[in-house]
Amino acid sequence: MTNFKLKIEFDGTRYYGWERQPNKDTIQGKLEDVLAKMCPDMDPKPEVIGAGRTDAGVHARAMIANVHLETNMDAIKIRDYINKFLPDDIAVIAVRPVSDRFHARYNAKRRSYKYTIFDGPVKPVFNRKYYTRLDVALNKPGSTEDVLDVDLMNEGAKYLLGEHDFKSFCGNPHMKKSTVRTVDELTIRRSKGYVYVDISADGFLQHMVRIIVGTLIDVGLGKIPPERVQEILEAKDRKVASPTAPADGLALMTVEY
Repeated sequence: MTNFKLKIEFDGTRYYGWERQPNKDTIQGKLEDVLAKMCPDMDPKPEVIGAGRTDAGVHARAMIANVHLETNMDAIKIRDYINKFLPDDIAVIAVRPVSDRFHARYNAKRRSYKYTIFDGPVKPVFNRKYYTRLDVALNKPGSTEDVLDVDLMNEGAKYLLGEHDFKSFCGNPHMKKSTVRTVDELTIRRSKGYVYVDISADGFLQHMVRIIVGTLIDVGLGKIPPERVQEILEAKDRKVASPTAPADGLALMTVEY
């Protein structure tokens, strides 16, 4: 039995997130189905452990996972076998053997996400699945009158840097584990009609990035002042934060160990 580390990219548009679910297409489910065919004698079947559990519709440029396999195939052959049978919107970029103790989720030190918003006057067509239109995020499709103030958003983002209790930014109201996380990067920049939110932390709560983005959108539109972000953080109450931003603009970029 060998432990293999996988680097995976996927377009999450048509999937119900990472985690395997009965009768639903998920990234973990697709990978495990292929590996079960590759290693038919394994009992139990291969379990692919991801560095995080991305939401339905969220993408990944470099998800990291690990899986223990009973096989005589080398890493390159495993990669090629998996990619041969995966759908076109999932690809294993790299496979390599690692220590038996390596755990993709528990050993991860830092995860980085990028959220992409478009607030220009004419919607781009060819990358339409990988950004969120501001008018859609605001639930008023067709409107092009709103433009985000990136300077205000960066001012509000400063209150979220460092170690805090992010309970106000957690989508799970019944979360029993600690909601304390450390955000070490949160920057917003504009380029040609797009607004990019880059965020890195030691870990993320359910919907945490999307709730942060939704709140910073309200700051950027002048609906709430930047200092209100600190009040939301200190309230430790999901109800006081802004609506959750849509999933399609979010992508996992890197996982560091």
